[in-house]
Amino acid sequence: MVRKRIQTVGDIGELDMIRRLVQVLPARNATHSVAGGPARADVVAGPGDDCAVVRPAGDARYDYLLKSDPVIEGVHFDRTTPGASVGHKALARVLSDIAAMGGEPLWALVNLVAPPAMSVARVMGIYAGLRKLARRWRVAIVGGDVARGPRLEAHVFGVGRVPRGQAVLRSGAHPGDWLFVTGALGGSRRGKHLVFQPRLAEGRWLQRRALATAMIDLSDGLAADLRHLIRQSRVGAELFLASIPLTPEVERSAARRTAPRSAGQVYPAPRGALRHAFCDGEDYELLFAVSPANAASLIRAWPKIFRTPCASIGRITDRRGVVECVDARGGKMRLQAAGYEHFR
Repeated sequence: MVRKRIQTVGDIGELDMIRRLVQVLPARNATHSVAGGPARADVVAGPGDDCAVVRPAGDARYDYLLKSDPVIEGVHFDRTTPGASVGHKALARVLSDIAAMGGEPLWALVNLVAPPAMSVARVMGIYAGLRKLARRWRVAIVGGDVARGPRLEAHVFGVGRVPRGQAVLRSGAHPGDWLFVTGALGGSRRGKHLVFQPRLAEGRWLQRRALATAMIDLSDGLAADLRHLIRQSRVGAELFLASIPLTPEVERSAARRTAPRSAGQVYPAPRGALRHAFCDGEDYELLFAVSPANAASLIRAWPKIFRTPCASIGRITDRRGVVECVDARGGKMRLQAAGYEHFR
């Protein structure tokens, strides 16, 4: 008798696993969900954006942003990572998602999992890193829990807010919008992923000015996160390869390859420096779309307000689900590269 092989999470990957889980979650604006749970009309946006958006009854001013994220030893950091860096990253990842919604962070809960042999000093270092970043952004850490486990993990749940009806979602991009990105991309594993600063001021400015039609933070790499944005907006995109900003470390280590290819040819996993920008992940910069009517004013105003660079790297198209790369000579290639994905 041949035993049937059991399908694993590794077989289907992170994205397919998330899609399957979402299908059985309680739905909003319906009498009952697929899973049989009660629907709630106070849910504005559920799975599919950087944060969930909820609207409590009685609050006429704000919608609230909910987000949780883990950092796990061996996945997001290693045993040699200083405790303060672990704490910083754990909170900064959540704040980066709130930034991508144009939100203001308010409160956080922190759950810590640690092996019994871990030193108290290391645990205190983690909370020192959490505290320092929380003070900078006036985030109150209001509780959490501590539990025993085989490796160090920190799980942060954050709450933010945005003026009612004004959260910047991934689903608002339109053909003709221009694509912008903050900062520089690639090489995060050389240390940036432990010290990055969430782009909260930039995200809130874009929200207040109503400039971003759609936005996402780059946690899984440009190739993956751009696809998340165009999937939610039901559009396509073109990327201008020569305009993608790279970190100095990446630029020094590899040269861009922008040789022309025949029209319609598939662009495989990018090589050299561009591969890092597309695939490394953990840049935690903001990728956002801006309407043609507002693009020029954004370009003029940005350097007067922020030291963080902002570059135009492409535009939104009507070719739904398709990402094309445009090289320095105008040649177009369809992108098939993928960013980081858990379980793959």
